[in-house]
Amino acid sequence: MKYWLIGVLPAAVLLAWAGFEVYGRTGPVDPNGSIPTTSVQRGDVRFPVVAKGTLQGKSTQILTVPMAAKGELIVTSLRQQGELVHDGEVVAEFDATELDFDLREAMADLGEAREKLKQAKAEALDEEARYALAKAESDVGLAELECRRNPLLAAIVAQQNDLALEAARDRLMQLQTDLSSRRAATQAGVAIQQAAVSKAQVKAEIATKAIESMTLRAPADGYVSILENRNSGGIMFAGMELPIFQLGDSVRPGVPIMQIPNLEDWQVSAQIGELDRGHLAVGQGAEISIVATPGQVFRGRITNIGSTTGPPWNRRFDCSISIDDPSENLRPGMSAMIEIVTAELTDVLWLPSQAVFDRGGQPFVYLRGPNGFAPIDVTLARSGGARVAVEGIEEGSVVALSDPTQLSGPETGTNAAEALPGQ
Repeated sequence: MKYWLIGVLPAAVLLAWAGFEVYGRTGPVDPNGSIPTTSVQRGDVRFPVVAKGTLQGKSTQILTVPMAAKGELIVTSLRQQGELVHDGEVVAEFDATELDFDLREAMADLGEAREKLKQAKAEALDEEARYALAKAESDVGLAELECRRNPLLAAIVAQQNDLALEAARDRLMQLQTDLSSRRAATQAGVAIQQAAVSKAQVKAEIATKAIESMTLRAPADGYVSILENRNSGGIMFAGMELPIFQLGDSVRPGVPIMQIPNLEDWQVSAQIGELDRGHLAVGQGAEISIVATPGQVFRGRITNIGSTTGPPWNRRFDCSISIDDPSENLRPGMSAMIEIVTAELTDVLWLPSQAVFDRGGQPFVYLRGPNGFAPIDVTLARSGGARVAVEGIEEGSVVALSDPTQLSGPETGTNAAEALPGQ
C-alpha cells in the first residue's frame, strides 16, 4: 500500500502542475466557440453620463394652504391637474364658514364699540355743567357790581354784599374744579372707546383678509401641477405612490398644495450616481430628450449640482439642467432622458466596458490565442459608459466579453462590437 501511494502522488502533482501551466498561462480552451467575443477597434469614443429626470419649471411658484385657519381646512374648489391658468385666476378655494362667523362677530363688536364712542363723546359735552359754570360766572359779575355800591350803602348792607361776592366766587371755583375733573374722566372714557373701536376694526380687517386668503390665485401664467397629499391617511410604506390633493380633502395650514411652473423657464431635475459626480460641473452642456415628444432633442446646461444623499449602496446627488430652447409642448412632470458628454477622445483603441475585468485593481482582458483565452493586463486611458479607451493591446485583437473560466456563456459566439451602435 505504501509503495502504491509513493508512485501515485508524484504523478498527481505532475498532472496538477501541467494543468496549472495550461490554464494559468494560456487560459481555458474554448474549442466550441461558446464564449462571446469582440475585437479591439480604433476610432472616436464619447464618454456620456446618462440619467433619467423630471421636467419642471425653474421659477416654480408654490402655493400653500393659508395659515389663517385654526385647524384643518376643506378644499371646496380645485383646478384640474395640468390645466392652463392665467395670472390672477382662481386655482383653489377652501371652506371659510368659521371665518365668516368670526367676521360677523367682529363687525358686531365694531358697531357696538362705535355706539359707545358716540355716547362717551356726548357725555364729554355735558351742557348742564357748562350752564352751571356760566351761571356761576354771571353771579360773580353781579356780586361785584353790588359791591361797587358799598360806599353809598349802610355798613351792614355793604358787608352782606361782600359776603355774597365771596360765596359766588367760591361756587365758581368749585364748579371749575368739578368740570375739569369731569372733562379728564370723559376724555379717558372717549379714549377707551376709541381703542375699543380700533381693536374691533383690526379684528374685522383680519377676518376679512383671512376670508380672502381662502382663495388661491395664480401668481403668473402656467400649468397647474397639484402636489401629493401626504396627509391622506392610511398605512404608508417605502415606494408607494401617494395620491394628489382632491376636492373635499382635509388639509393642514401651511402645507404646499400645488405649484405653477413658469412657461418660459424650464429645467430638468435628475438624480445621478455618485461615481459620475467628478465628471460633471456647472455650465456643462447636455442633450435632453423628452419621452412624450420623441424625435425632439433639446439642449441645455447644468445649473446646479446638489449634495450626495442615499444609502451607501445607492449614493446619488441632485442635478438641475436648464433647457435653452423650450417649446410649447412641454408640461411639468414629463419624463426626460439626459445625456451629458464628459469627454471625447479621437483615434483611440476602445472596447466595450464588459470586456474589461479587474484583478486587485489591475484591469485586464481575456485575449484569444491559438490555444484559447489568456489574461492580458491593459491600461485604461479613460473609462465610463458603454465603452473604455484601452492601451497595451493591438488593434483587431479578439477578446472575450465574459469570463472564460466560468464556461457558462451562450451556445454560439457573437461579436458585440458589430452590434454596438457608433458613438
